[in-house]
Amino acid sequence: MRSVLGTCHHDCPDSCGWIVEIEDGVATRMRGNPDHPYSLGELCPKVNRFLDRVYSPDRILHPLIRTGPKGTASFRRATWDEALDLTASRLREIVQRSGGEAVLPWWDAGTQGLLQMSSLDRRLFAKLEASRLTGSLCGGTAAAGTAAAYGTAHAADPLEVRHAKLVLLWGTNTKLTNRHLWPFVEEARANGATVVVIDPIRTITAESADWFLQPLPGTDVALMLGMMHVLVRDGLVDTGYVEQHAAGFDELCERVAAWTPQRAADATGLEAEEVEDLARLYGTVQPAFIRTLIGAEHHENGAEFFRTLAALPVLVGAWRHRGGGLARSVSQWFDTVVDDSVFDAPSDTRSVNMTQLGQALTSLQPPIEALVVWNGNPAVTVPNVDLIRQGLLREDLFTMVSEQFMTDTAAYADVVFPAATQIEQVDVVPAWGHLYLGWNEPAIEPPGEAVPNTELWRRLAAALGFTDPELFEPDESLLRSALPGVDFEQLRSRGWIRLDMPTNLYAEGGFATPDGRAHLVFDGGPGFTPSSEALAAAGRFPLTLLTPKQHLRLLNTSYTHLPGHGAREGGPFVEMDPVDAAARGLTDGDRARVWNDRGSLTLTVKVSGRLRPGVVAVPFGWWYRDHGGEGVANTLTSDRLTDAGGGVAYSDTRVQVEPAG
Repeated sequence: MRSVLGTCHHDCPDSCGWIVEIEDGVATRMRGNPDHPYSLGELCPKVNRFLDRVYSPDRILHPLIRTGPKGTASFRRATWDEALDLTASRLREIVQRSGGEAVLPWWDAGTQGLLQMSSLDRRLFAKLEASRLTGSLCGGTAAAGTAAAYGTAHAADPLEVRHAKLVLLWGTNTKLTNRHLWPFVEEARANGATVVVIDPIRTITAESADWFLQPLPGTDVALMLGMMHVLVRDGLVDTGYVEQHAAGFDELCERVAAWTPQRAADATGLEAEEVEDLARLYGTVQPAFIRTLIGAEHHENGAEFFRTLAALPVLVGAWRHRGGGLARSVSQWFDTVVDDSVFDAPSDTRSVNMTQLGQALTSLQPPIEALVVWNGNPAVTVPNVDLIRQGLLREDLFTMVSEQFMTDTAAYADVVFPAATQIEQVDVVPAWGHLYLGWNEPAIEPPGEAVPNTELWRRLAAALGFTDPELFEPDESLLRSALPGVDFEQLRSRGWIRLDMPTNLYAEGGFATPDGRAHLVFDGGPGFTPSSEALAAAGRFPLTLLTPKQHLRLLNTSYTHLPGHGAREGGPFVEMDPVDAAARGLTDGDRARVWNDRGSLTLTVKVSGRLRPGVVAVPFGWWYRDHGGEGVANTLTSDRLTDAGGGVAYSDTRVQVEPAG
């Protein structure tokens, strides 16, 4: 038996270290790496069963060519040469007729690996002069909002939470979606810290808090403005820190003067006393640590959330203290050791926002004629998916997908190529929840004819007749070029290295703005504006829809189809407050129609006390087959863009619920 070190590739903040045990070329066991300083030997319930995925009988192991109608998953097995020839000939034909911009590559974080997420593909599609994918389903809005205040998206190391005396977990379900950080939160609490959770859903994290506040979705900025009003009114501002390291304080005071606790309470659905108490607690306890992630960015005012939130630790001088400040994604810190620009090639073609794929496939002019999808399942994960399905059904659209399983997106493809899993490919994994860069060594050979993404791009480049050496660069060479200054052999042998990051990040100011100060005021803000969908749909669609993660589907849809995953949740459902259910004559277990102008789902009602009246939830993650072919949670969601960063306002969606007829 031999053991191989690796790193989890999933789109999750934890990027856990793992060990794969091999006998006679077969992976027999996967376990957490006890030497990994963040995940400490624990994997999540999903990844504990990763080998079920690797050796699933449903895995795609050979190229496939469509034989039946699109969307029916009707395919025949093909050779690599046959599938590549078909793909290359269709792409050449489209480019010659309509130009390279008729080709759209679409990818997401099905793997967060430096190589296999996006590397050689950039060079290949630049060579084709294809349209460029821009925008961000998650992360871009939060980064842009933070940078508006600090001049950079850099914030605190999340593990610094252990030194705090007050912890605000704001819009993040830490115990579920960032589970390996929770022991560090508990360490702070054991040392006397108070843990406050602010979330529109009473999550398992909220159940473990010392105090839970439940504002209405998308109203967090109003709560922050009310807190600032109290901080200024009651003299709880660290004037020394603000005078030295902040700009715009006097104007901020003018803007928050009207945001009394009562006004904030009216906007958020909280009590005025709760706003007062939270502000006083935050203004008097140090070190005060705010932890947030990406959930709150999924509103039209998502960047405003992060801009305004970033002002709070500046106002109270929380950055002075170890264990104080604001922590969000740390992905930007990896720019200090990772240079993925080495994968780029010059391109000035048109850009297409990944979050509005449905619009791109149905109304963009000149039209998209070829779609290439890897590392994602947009027919489930992207908002307004019925519009995406409408586009995927176009007979004049050629679709190529690289996948491990027959996903809802792959079912519409003309050609499907078999993709390797993480334990079958080399990669380096930057994290966004901690400061450890992870190595992933291949543990086994890919089964069947599956290949890593980088090998797919090399084969496709050759089939297209390209000979440029940069399109065929080997994996290790790519990694070494993107990791200048990294001790490559130490990374490979140990499995991880830690980034060098200052402990008290902004203790002495040093913000990355032109004047070196945190900017408390920006164009139009801070201010609170309800979403345009909420204002426009208040009569017909009175309920706000949230699409939260679930236990075994918690961060992506990659396991939904595997036996045993999701059994705890049963099947798709709509969760409602008792008040909203009773008003519609619904009880627990009834069937209800959840609908808006984008689509409709028929779901089992689950009545609970986790939501506020006026808010319903349809958990994200189930595929079309789980919904009886009717749709998925993202059938209903809004693809409106946020106020910055190219993000999308999933959580401003409005719906109506009524008994199924």
